[in-house]
Amino acid sequence: MSQRVERRGIHVDQSELLCKKGCGYYGNAAWQGLCSKCWREEYQRARQKQIQEDWALAEKLQREEEEAAYASNQGSQSHPAPPTQAPPTLGPFSKFEEKKSNEKTRKVTTVKKFFSPSSRTAPKRETHEGKAPSPSISRQSSIETDRVSRDFVDFLKNLQKPGREIHKQSRAFIEGMANKKDLSADELSECVQDFYQNMSDRLMTHFKGSSERVECVMDQVEKYIMTRLYKNVFCPETTDDEKKDLATQNRIRALHWVTIQMLCVPLDEEIPEVSDSVVKAITDVIEMDSRRVPRDKLACITSCSKHIFNAIRVTRNEPASADDFLPTLIYIVLKANPPRLQSNIQYITRFCNPSRLMTGEDGYYFTNLCCAVAFIEKLDAQSLNLSSEDFERYMSGQASPCGPDAGRGWAGSGPAGASPGVVQAQRQIETLSGLSQRQEQVLEGVRELQAELVQWEASVARQVQGILERYPLELRPLPPAPAIDSDNTDDDRLPPPLTPQVFAG
Repeated sequence: MSQRVERRGIHVDQSELLCKKGCGYYGNAAWQGLCSKCWREEYQRARQKQIQEDWALAEKLQREEEEAAYASNQGSQSHPAPPTQAPPTLGPFSKFEEKKSNEKTRKVTTVKKFFSPSSRTAPKRETHEGKAPSPSISRQSSIETDRVSRDFVDFLKNLQKPGREIHKQSRAFIEGMANKKDLSADELSECVQDFYQNMSDRLMTHFKGSSERVECVMDQVEKYIMTRLYKNVFCPETTDDEKKDLATQNRIRALHWVTIQMLCVPLDEEIPEVSDSVVKAITDVIEMDSRRVPRDKLACITSCSKHIFNAIRVTRNEPASADDFLPTLIYIVLKANPPRLQSNIQYITRFCNPSRLMTGEDGYYFTNLCCAVAFIEKLDAQSLNLSSEDFERYMSGQASPCGPDAGRGWAGSGPAGASPGVVQAQRQIETLSGLSQRQEQVLEGVRELQAELVQWEASVARQVQGILERYPLELRPLPPAPAIDSDNTDDDRLPPPLTPQVFAG
C-alpha cells in the first residue's frame, strides 16, 4: 500500500537524451540512441560490410558452380554412358543442385545491383507495357509548391552566381529522386542526407566558414526540396509507418482515462492562462501533421514545448525544470492524440537537416517527444502507481478512475482525480450558470434605466412648460438698418483722405 501512496513521477536523466557514443549531440530512439552523425557512420559501415559479404557470397557461389560444371564435364567424358543405359540417380540431384545454385546466383546478383551506386543514379527502365513513367517533377504542382518554388528562386537571386548553381543542383536532385521510388525509406533518407552534406560542404567553402549564412541557405534548400518530394517520401509504402500510426493512435485512445495526478503533472488548468497554454500546446502538436517541411514540423514541436513551459511557470510561479516538462509533454500527447504521429517522427528523423536534430532547442524538444511516445507505448501500472488489477480494468473499460470504487490504488484520488473531460464540463456548466445570473441582473438594470428615462423626460417637459408660462415669449420688431450713404457725424473726426501726388521725370 505504501508503494501506491508514494508518488514517484516520471524522471529521465538528461544524459539519456544524448548520443550513446558520447559525442555530445542529442540521440534518437529511431537511430538506436545515436545522433544522426554517428548513425550515418554506423549505417555506412554496416552497409559496406553487407556489400562485401554479398560480393564474397556471389564469388563463392560462382566458383562452386564452375567447379560443379567442370566436374560434370570430366565425369561424362571419362565414363560415357551407353545409349540404352538408364541415367544414374545422381543426375537429377546434380540438376537440382545446379538449378539451386543458379537461383542463388541470380539473387546475389540482384542484391549487388541494388547496392551498387549505378543503380541509384541511372534511371530505371520500365518494362511494363502500358505504364508510362510519371515523375513528380512533371505533375501539376499545388499552390503551396508553386509558392515555395517562387520564394526559393527569389531568395537565390540575392546570391547571384552561387544561387543559379544551387537551383540547378536542387532541380537535378529532385528529378533524380523521381526515378528512385523503388528504394527503401532508409535509402531515400541516405540520398537526401548525402545531398545535404555535399551542399553544405560547398556552401561552407563559398561563404568561407560562415555557418550562419550556410544554415540560412540550407533551410531554404530543405524547404524547396522536401516540399517537392513530400508526397513520395512521407509514409512510403515500403515501410510500416502507417501500421505504427494506427497502433499508437489506438494505444492513446485506450489510455484516455489517465489523469494529471497519475502522471504527476504540475499544472492547474483552473488558471485561465494555464488553460490557454494547454490548448495552444495541443493545437501545435496536432498542426504538425499539416506541415510539409521537416523544419516546420520541428517548429510546431518547439512552439508546443514553449507553451508547456509557460503553463508550468504560471502554475508554480517559478521556472519549469526538465523533470516537470516530460510528464507534461506526455499528458499533452495523450490529450491531443496527434494524427500520424509515428509517420511525422520518422519523416523528421529521415529527412530533416541533421544539424537541427543534434543540437539546439529543436533537437532537445524533438528528443523529448520521442521519449514521450516511447513511454506511452510502454506505459504500465507501475508507471502510474496503480495496481495491476486496476490498470487492466481501466484499460478494458470496466471501470474509470472517476467511478465510485476508483481511487483506491493511487494517491490524490477523489474529486481531484476525476476525468479531465468531466471536470471541464462541470466548469462550463458553472460558468454558464454564472453568466445566466449576470444576464438577469443586466436585464433588470436595463428595465430600471428605461423607467428612469421615462420619468426624466416627463419631468423635463413639465419644467419647460412652467418656464414658458412664467416668462412668455415676446417678439419685438427689429430696428431699421442704417443706409450706407447716410450722413455719419463720426466721420468728421477722421483725417482727410490722401491726395495723389505726381512726381516729374
